[in-house]
Amino acid sequence: MTKSDLNPRRSIVITTGEPAGVGPELTVRLLQEKHTNAPLTVIGDADLLLERARMLGLGLSLSGERLIGPGMTAAVEQVSLRTPSTPGRLDRRNVDYVIKMLRHAANGCTEGIYAGLVTGPVQKSIIREAGHQFSGHTELLAELSRSKTAVMMLVRDSLRVALATIHVPLVDVPSALTAGRLERVLRVIDNDLKIRFGIASPVIAVCGLNPHAGESGYLGTEEVDIIIPVLTRLQDAGLVLKGPMPADAVFRKPACDNFDAIVAMYHDQGLPVIKHLGCAVNVTLGLPFVRSSVDHGTALDIAGTGRAKIDSLVAALKVAEKLIYG
Repeated sequence: MTKSDLNPRRSIVITTGEPAGVGPELTVRLLQEKHTNAPLTVIGDADLLLERARMLGLGLSLSGERLIGPGMTAAVEQVSLRTPSTPGRLDRRNVDYVIKMLRHAANGCTEGIYAGLVTGPVQKSIIREAGHQFSGHTELLAELSRSKTAVMMLVRDSLRVALATIHVPLVDVPSALTAGRLERVLRVIDNDLKIRFGIASPVIAVCGLNPHAGESGYLGTEEVDIIIPVLTRLQDAGLVLKGPMPADAVFRKPACDNFDAIVAMYHDQGLPVIKHLGCAVNVTLGLPFVRSSVDHGTALDIAGTGRAKIDSLVAALKVAEKLIYG
């Protein structure tokens, strides 16, 4: 399918994220220039977006149910704030607004109303303070779409870094890294690299948990007890897996160029490496729909100043478009 064949009835939906953060203004800035031919729908409070546009001196108007910017237009699905939002100031009263946006978007994607989802950043701390058991977009979208295993993967050019565990305190990682969890994660990665990314026979590198990948059990036994048996079982089933490999070796060039994805065992084992290269895109694997996201947080300290960079949101939109339409 070419871009000229895009179905105007099924749009990519964008959630604007935490209203006190940079998500709303990045959405406004996205519409200032032509970034895609894909039809767009924005879920959020239209008055909030118009206010942020005025605050930053950017062009945006509302005509019926469409947001009109100088570069692009988007349909808007109105979800109203509970209380007015000030850039940089979190308010628990608007947490339900954030959750409602995500529910609306996930349900619409699951039902086939939208072609895929691009999410703006949310603030985990305020959501949890408001009483929600929330550890991140990835986990919530898995719950809303009834997906058994969702996998977080960051993408920058040809480098793809996926996580075996996601938002887990470091002290809890070893107990969270069960054989069952690791096997499900690797199967999801292998499947989505084939189906979503069109890689016929993906080669996946798997990091060890411990320094030097445990060094034959001298620096930890998780590799011997859990990781190696899982890799052996899945290799026998036809998956192309390499490892467990020391994380300080697998990310070095030219070694990393030989892999279609690298699986880190925990959040900060893999993500600092890819983020060091510049803006990346967060892609959730294992969902029944495409979801991509910016690779940064709400940036409360610069919200409303116009200093937030739009690069990651543009990249997330382009990745979603490519995964959906080819």
